[in-house]
Amino acid sequence: MSFFPIFQRKPQTAIMAPNVTIRNVSNNPLTLVLVEHFDPAPDEGFQMQNVTMSLASVTNSIGLTNSTTRKEVPKIDADAKPFATRDVSIKIPPFTVVPTDIKAVINKPNERLRLTFQTDLGGKHQMYCPVPTKETASLVALAPNPKMRFTGIYLPDSSYVALFNTSNLEAWMKELPDETPLGALSIPGTHNSPTHHNAPPSVRCQAVSPKEQLENGVRFFDIRVQVPEPYDPNSDKLHLVHAAFPIALSGTKYFRDLYNTILQFLKDHPSETLILSLKREGTGKGTDEQLSRILKNHYTNLREWFTEPRVPSLGEVRGRIVLLRRFVLEEPLRKEWDGRGWGIDAQIWADNTPNAMCPSGDVCVQDFYEVLEKPTIEKKIQYARDHLERSGCCKFERGNVQAQGDKKNPLYVNFLSASNFWKVGTWPEKIAAEVNPAVTAHLCQNHMLEDQGRVKDGDWSTGIVVTDWVGQGGDWDIARAIVGMNSKLVR
Repeated sequence: MSFFPIFQRKPQTAIMAPNVTIRNVSNNPLTLVLVEHFDPAPDEGFQMQNVTMSLASVTNSIGLTNSTTRKEVPKIDADAKPFATRDVSIKIPPFTVVPTDIKAVINKPNERLRLTFQTDLGGKHQMYCPVPTKETASLVALAPNPKMRFTGIYLPDSSYVALFNTSNLEAWMKELPDETPLGALSIPGTHNSPTHHNAPPSVRCQAVSPKEQLENGVRFFDIRVQVPEPYDPNSDKLHLVHAAFPIALSGTKYFRDLYNTILQFLKDHPSETLILSLKREGTGKGTDEQLSRILKNHYTNLREWFTEPRVPSLGEVRGRIVLLRRFVLEEPLRKEWDGRGWGIDAQIWADNTPNAMCPSGDVCVQDFYEVLEKPTIEKKIQYARDHLERSGCCKFERGNVQAQGDKKNPLYVNFLSASNFWKVGTWPEKIAAEVNPAVTAHLCQNHMLEDQGRVKDGDWSTGIVVTDWVGQGGDWDIARAIVGMNSKLVR
């Protein structure tokens, strides 16, 4: 079919751009029924290339960090009329990729595109390409109280649309079967999760608070603590740190406050769980063993925690914290759980590794973090992509949560974080500005796909994807893409 302008216009030189490709990552059949092109508004200054995925650096008022935000994408005016429309009927089955002959751009590189999709139940949903930055990526339902909702991510450089089932990010685990092992899930996580405070740029790793992270789908926290009073059995004090440094210029921050935030969230959202990775760092005299005793005596209990040394099913841990242990246990705790220990064992963790299984067999990690120069960032991105595929190719056996040996369902933990203290260009936010968009694009366009869009066999799990600076400027695309990969598990 050809495009038919709805009014006369002066001919312009055609712009070469890839045709639109659509990937349906949802479990619902969709049909593209209408394509509309809009002129940019006269004052629109954004450029189409890299518009949703590029990031601009902005120095904050005290000059301590360079916050990264997506370039602004304006909305299409409500009364705007398309200069070209096309009725189509392009079917996009669940979990498939469909190339089309639809032009993303006709005349100008900053034109806007509106796509209308229809479900098998007849409901219609519109997607704007690119998605306005200040709006959610949710498609606009054309009827009230729609039975289905969808999220769309648009990659302008390749004219690629990825469609996901819209999950309520505050309670996205609610729709998943109880018997699903945590190792089969796609889970957004954060590195040095509470480091959102004003701090030196080599220390600060997050843009928003842990509470906001939880509300936007994060279900893995990476926490580093220091033991300031190791010899006082009545003390529950644990300082939040990043390596040898406190996480805030404003003063000491305590694990107890973060813990209370987590408990309140799980109380309000009993369908959810949080995997809590705990490690001792800092300059204090406390030992790993003393940390384990404080946690046991002052924090953990069976009602609110899962401390058995294995990867549980989702149903076992709804409303609870799952302990991922990165510290040595004191002797009495080694005898817990019939002598198997305490917490999922990630104590022995290969340093600076692109791929390593912990001796327990419960955690497989990518944690290559020594990015000494900016060109090394591409190596980091490739290691992250490789680990996504390792996780995605796994298939879990329903009802076999306590499998052993080669049949275990380990947690694939994939750190997107990296830094070099001595290089400004490789501080956490700078790395995130390149790694996060690249991994988002991979999830949308390449995850679990072979050449020609053929789908690989597996559950498509991303594993636990641990990010820096997620949510900056309202950009939760990477969290939406990760959570969206769970659609294959919904029945």
